Amino acid sequence: MKIGDLTELAIRNLREALLRNSLTTLGITVGVASLVAMLSLGAGLQHLADQRLSQSGLFNAVIVSPRNGFGDFGGATTRNQSPVVTPRQLDDVARDQIGKLPHVTEVYPNIRFPTEIYFNGSPYPTTVAGIPMSDSSDGAFDGMTGKFFSSGSADEAILQSEFARQLIAGASPNTPPNAHAGSTSPELTAELNSLLGKEITVRYAERQPLVQPAGTPLSNDAEGDAPGGFSLVPHQLNLRIVGIVETEPASGLAGPGQGRLLIPERVAEKLSAAQGSDLRALLSGGGSQTTYQSLTVRVANASEVERAESAIKDMGFSAFSLLDATRNLRVVFAVFDLLLGIFGSLALIVASLGIINTLVMAILERRREIGVLKALGAADRDIKGLFFAEAGVMGVLGGICGVVFGWLIGRALNLGTNIYLARLSLPSATISVVPLWLVISAIIFAVIVSLAAGIYPASRAAKLNPIEALRYE
Repeated sequence: MKIGDLTELAIRNLREALLRNSLTTLGITVGVASLVAMLSLGAGLQHLADQRLSQSGLFNAVIVSPRNGFGDFGGATTRNQSPVVTPRQLDDVARDQIGKLPHVTEVYPNIRFPTEIYFNGSPYPTTVAGIPMSDSSDGAFDGMTGKFFSSGSADEAILQSEFARQLIAGASPNTPPNAHAGSTSPELTAELNSLLGKEITVRYAERQPLVQPAGTPLSNDAEGDAPGGFSLVPHQLNLRIVGIVETEPASGLAGPGQGRLLIPERVAEKLSAAQGSDLRALLSGGGSQTTYQSLTVRVANASEVERAESAIKDMGFSAFSLLDATRNLRVVFAVFDLLLGIFGSLALIVASLGIINTLVMAILERRREIGVLKALGAADRDIKGLFFAEAGVMGVLGGICGVVFGWLIGRALNLGTNIYLARLSLPSATISVVPLWLVISAIIFAVIVSLAAGIYPASRAAKLNPIEALRYE
């Protein structure tokens, strides 16, 4: 039997039992729609996580710290770390060497130190963090109140929102300290805006190297090295508040302690404020030499991160990137997508039972037709092909309609989510995404399930005896 004749017969048979075949196709549509809706939810959540992490500007960054040091993230041996390389101090020489690696666009120290600021005559202990100017273009500060630093050397500050609320509460003696915690009222927004342009005074301990007085003999240690050290001198700096951000983007990665007062990274370097790495360098014999607790190395794109990590570890340092952490996150999403796919496929499997029922009933109703076809010379494979064609058509139509309905369900989820987020004054988010591979896979899967459901009815129809089929009333 020719393919054209087979197709014509299949379409005619589907039209004759239009209601029953439509209901069967609707079952496939519901199954595919549930499958697409669930998998699009998993794909959307993964896309949302990738987008939010990419906006932090850390996907193309490598955090470098001294091996087995405080910033070594527990001192554990990390991926591709060579155990034979001698650990080195993270100093200016190392910073220059790392900056010369291929595809490295920027190397800057992660400067953060405890300090005390004065605002309206009251002291507030906090942690200062240096922020590079490159952070202004990676989306990490989108949605902030105010603006980013005007330049890398400007005496300006960006406050973390919780710390800004603390300053507001301190400025109003009748306001409890935690009165504004988590609040987003218009009154609080106005008070936060009122902080912009005001000045704060930062008091910090400056690190100054000790100078050996002239004529004083050098007291050598056991190895014959000259002694070294530094002194701490109190200083202060006036800063103007230019912005308020919800949280520091690199909090928890660049070093211990969340930065609540953010200043330009170049200004932070010029302060030479004492940090925890200074004490370790002094105890390890580093003297007054400048060392860093950790460095952030930015590369041209995320594909170069692994290569940069390997090169930095070969130099004797520990290296960590956000991509290392997201590998485990991707495993979680893969398992999540698998579970969603399994639950979504259950509805499609149930729909396949409807296909079997529909085609079996068609066999009982069309026994005389099958007998006539066999009497006219139709082979068993032609009869099988006829029923497979009918099952395939229902699978294609159900798959296409299911993808459309699944997409509409995803749009409804996005709309409902954004309405809910808007009521909480949170930025909008896309939690459901239907990529092209999901559209194609869903339709192919629907056709495969439909054809699999048609195996038994097609085989049963092909085995009919033409003489008994012709005598069937």
